Amino acid sequence: MHYLKAARIFDGDAFHYHSALAINGDHIVGVVATEDIPADAAVISCPGTLAPGFIDVQVNGGGGVLFNNAPNATTVTQMAVGHRSAGTTAIMPTIISDTAAVHRAAAQAVAEARAAGCASILGIHIEGPFFDMAKRGTHNPDMIRALDDEDIAWLSSLTAIKAMLTLAPEHATADQIRVLSDAGILVCAGHTDAVYEQVNDALEAGLRGFTHLYNAMSPLTSRSPGTVGAALDSAHSWVGIIADGHHVHPASIRIAQRCLPRGKLMLVSDSMSTVGSDETSFTLYGEKIEVHEGKLVNAEGALAGSAIGLNDAVRYSRDSVGIAEEECLRMASRYPAEFLDLGDQLGSLHSGYRADIVHFDAELKVYDTWVAGNHLSHIHGPNS
Repeated sequence: MHYLKAARIFDGDAFHYHSALAINGDHIVGVVATEDIPADAAVISCPGTLAPGFIDVQVNGGGGVLFNNAPNATTVTQMAVGHRSAGTTAIMPTIISDTAAVHRAAAQAVAEARAAGCASILGIHIEGPFFDMAKRGTHNPDMIRALDDEDIAWLSSLTAIKAMLTLAPEHATADQIRVLSDAGILVCAGHTDAVYEQVNDALEAGLRGFTHLYNAMSPLTSRSPGTVGAALDSAHSWVGIIADGHHVHPASIRIAQRCLPRGKLMLVSDSMSTVGSDETSFTLYGEKIEVHEGKLVNAEGALAGSAIGLNDAVRYSRDSVGIAEEECLRMASRYPAEFLDLGDQLGSLHSGYRADIVHFDAELKVYDTWVAGNHLSHIHGPNS
């Protein structure tokens, strides 16, 4: 047993001040008052705040590597390490629209990384290629295609790993969505031009959520609520949002946060390889993508993923959007854990939860992270 002593500890529900977090191996024991720490205990001082480690369900790359460019276990492990500098202790590596062979290699990579003991890898997010061509965004048009029986059979076979699939519901039947959902696939709507009624039909068939709300989806208008309207009107689905100051206006984030039931809006990074690295550019589909004024753009200046980690999203949601800090922290940890059906294991610092922890300062600069109790000190932190 050892203790992490901090000025503030956010346990997933509330802040505790001048307390300590007790850890036994890879699990949390609980928050205790500093005066209750045994005199002979091992204690680590953590100036700043301790909180549940962040969980990112949309991670295209990080640590200088991009999943589509090298779909193997080494890549996803390097991505996970790169994102720890952003306070993210668990990820869903995301493979975007590509060939069936690349997608199968990506799923195998995730399975191998998990089998090798990489606790930060929770599963795979397959984003595409079953999209609406007009809403494909930066996805290669040559890769966009219809969902067929072979795809459904393969996706349904991914029972050994947690799998999330983003598709355009207007290009899938209700029966297809139902089969995938019944197989345990977390089906989400994205890159879609679906009308409100089509999305509602998909929700009834098992659609679980929405990928990067507002971006690459039919908007809310007076007579046609679209995909955005269906998302905001849904009482049970989860909604991911990119809070980077470029993808979504802060007022739009506030509106979503006010409309949706508490616990249903979660932060995602949609990050590329630059997070957790010194890279300022990379190649995707043979095209150069560069960081320009804090955002990732292609040669035409169009957005191509994001350059943020989840600590940036928490900071932006708190400081620019105006959401309470504790809710921002839940949007980056507890709510994605619940979306993934892992809310009894991750996303909180309560007794019995896995010891996934982030230590940061008032500006959300990450000092340290722990994954299943394993510590990593980050270069700019006071404990490095």
